[in-house]
Amino acid sequence: MSRKLALFVACVFFVGVFSFTFMPPSAMAGPIKLSYAQFAPAKTFVGVQLERWIKEVEKRTGGKVKIDAFHAGTLLGAKNMMDGVIAGTADIGSLCMAYQPGRFLITNATSLPLGFPNARVASLTLSDLYEKYKPKAFSKVKVLCMYTCGTSNIMSKVPVRNLGDLKGLDLRASGGAAKILKAWGANQIGMPMSATPEALQKGVVKGLFSSLEVMKDFKFAEICKYVTITDTVIYPFSVVMNMDKWNALPKDVQKVMDDLIREHSEWTGTYMDKHVIESIAWSKKVQGVEVINLSKQEKAKWDKLLDPIAAGWIKSADAKGIQGGAIVADIQTFMKRY
Repeated sequence: MSRKLALFVACVFFVGVFSFTFMPPSAMAGPIKLSYAQFAPAKTFVGVQLERWIKEVEKRTGGKVKIDAFHAGTLLGAKNMMDGVIAGTADIGSLCMAYQPGRFLITNATSLPLGFPNARVASLTLSDLYEKYKPKAFSKVKVLCMYTCGTSNIMSKVPVRNLGDLKGLDLRASGGAAKILKAWGANQIGMPMSATPEALQKGVVKGLFSSLEVMKDFKFAEICKYVTITDTVIYPFSVVMNMDKWNALPKDVQKVMDDLIREHSEWTGTYMDKHVIESIAWSKKVQGVEVINLSKQEKAKWDKLLDPIAAGWIKSADAKGIQGGAIVADIQTFMKRY
């Protein structure tokens, strides 16, 4: 080998070694890998919003981030989602705050019977409420989104046409919805939505009180042949991220996720509202479900019984040092905005 060729080969070798040695870790490691857990079946709206968020993040970061989805409680369950994300069992998790009403006191105020018309309005209102108050309950995580389900209605094995039909009826509900059923005279039984299909089949409950997309997503229309329209409360949800994982992300990736917060909240609410309409139509056409609309007089009786709930919540919140009246007033203001 000539001296010049030998020198050239040596230079190439040392340049290669130098480049490899001082190459940024991110360039060598490949995409940033994250895990995202949620507790409901993949085809429910919780799973749908997860998949959409993952798709947008991966697309907007140009493949810089790769996120693995864990549906149906395969990584974390409904009630240990928040603590699991804090501990790092999952990097990201979606949780229903209604399952822990005492822990998420401020954001759960959206589950009071305040007259939300749909999930889009409720989701944007919840997002605004979080941004204003930044509750301490979320101080150990990064909040990536706030969203809600649609308004709650009664799905049951037996027809509910008046308050008399509802008295003593065993219905699944959680969070603020439980107080509503109690006010109406029903027997509220708390459990995660994932446990409800088996409870219905075994007769542990005779129905449930929730948004109507579950008639199709959980196939409740095969068992609950009656729907009574009440259009009352919503269930608030949030998407949170482990704080150490968040702090370790590059700034450009953080910006992508921050830019998605409000957009994804509105997207999820809009998707939910459309999906509820589809679910009702499917339930009636395919499963022969009867949809019961209360008369104005009957609906007024039901609504009147709910009047003390918000006042009671405000009093309880004030006793804990939280300005309950101001929170409820803010929710009503945000609601009117949309």
